[in-house]
Amino acid sequence: MDLDFTAEERAFGQRARAWLAAHVPAAPLPSLETEAGFAAHREWERELAADRWSAVSWPEEYGGQGAGLVKWLLFEEEYHAAGAPGRVSQNGISLLAPTLFDHGTAEQRARVLPAMAAGEVIWAQAWSEPEAGSDLASLRSTARRTAGGWLLGGQKAWSSRAAFADRAFGLFRCEPYEAGAGASGPGRDGAPASPEPHQGLVYLMFSLRADGVTVRPVGRLDGRPAFAEIFLDDVFVPDEDVIGEPGQGWRIAMSTTGNERGLTLRSPGRFLATADRLTRRWRAQGDPQDTALRDRVADAVIGARAYELFTWASASRLAAGETLGAESSLNKVFWSEHDIATHETALDLLGAEGELTDGGGGADGGGGGAAGPAYDWLDGYVFSLAGTIYAGTNEIQRDIIAERLLGLPKGRR
Repeated sequence: MDLDFTAEERAFGQRARAWLAAHVPAAPLPSLETEAGFAAHREWERELAADRWSAVSWPEEYGGQGAGLVKWLLFEEEYHAAGAPGRVSQNGISLLAPTLFDHGTAEQRARVLPAMAAGEVIWAQAWSEPEAGSDLASLRSTARRTAGGWLLGGQKAWSSRAAFADRAFGLFRCEPYEAGAGASGPGRDGAPASPEPHQGLVYLMFSLRADGVTVRPVGRLDGRPAFAEIFLDDVFVPDEDVIGEPGQGWRIAMSTTGNERGLTLRSPGRFLATADRLTRRWRAQGDPQDTALRDRVADAVIGARAYELFTWASASRLAAGETLGAESSLNKVFWSEHDIATHETALDLLGAEGELTDGGGGADGGGGGAAGPAYDWLDGYVFSLAGTIYAGTNEIQRDIIAERLLGLPKGRR
């Protein structure tokens, strides 16, 4: 792992810093989990895209700068240090786009990626179902063959961004599965059944405005529709929107979840900026006699730096042609629990002031400026609690770590 950046890389970081200083909104945008805030964040995405900062690592033909992984990480550090808004396009840019680069066709990339980078099409993640959360392989939503494509049926739940997004990507069962059926054994309606629940799946993209789609926002206690349910009634999806081969959806989905748990969803810049804000808060109002709280502030800084070094090590491996496997689960457990601990420390430091909220600021990765008002910490804390659930619950991630990395036997479920 080489942490000595080239002159070109340093110049790129300085250019990013200058652009952000000139363009980051002076006041926080409304929460992207509201209709007005979603629209404001979409405009921010367009402003980023106008100067090719929306997806700097992508090839220029898709709206990027062809900057590569190292420069993307440098940009992320500058982005979060500047207190820039949360990315409403995150599902598309961080999850779907890497999947298309690995498994999509040239036609799909040319059609989908430029509009994604420009903020013209915002993507929702349609994975979980009422009976399939962390146990995604038990999903029941179906994709049935029809002339020229597929007909989708079923329900998706807790779909992030779906309340206001344009399109969604998700996993559907294209072959019936019945427990105990053999590879050629009968399934529902006499069709061949897949022997394992993770077989017989198809990964595809679909419009949230298509006939047969009903989107029902799910309100939270704070009144913001951060998620939505998606109901699908014979929704037609053309063959051109299938990613990879039908029946191989699970393998492709694991590529997406690897990105979600690994590098692209939570860059170290996010946690470095949060640790820096916490340090400045401590210096401004911390009690020097409270050594226990001082040590927790130090732990937050150390954790952010450790995560940064781990990420650079992973980036070096990827640059050398290696791939990230089950160790992405280690990454996910660490950053999600580190995020909670950092925000808990901040709230303890703030005391009663930490209970304030403005009822609007976006908690998902931006807003509030580099220092941020006190209420940002409560918003951030509430959002951090979800980190141990999305991208696969940490309980499931620990099972993966135990079985695939440590070689321990499967425990009783």
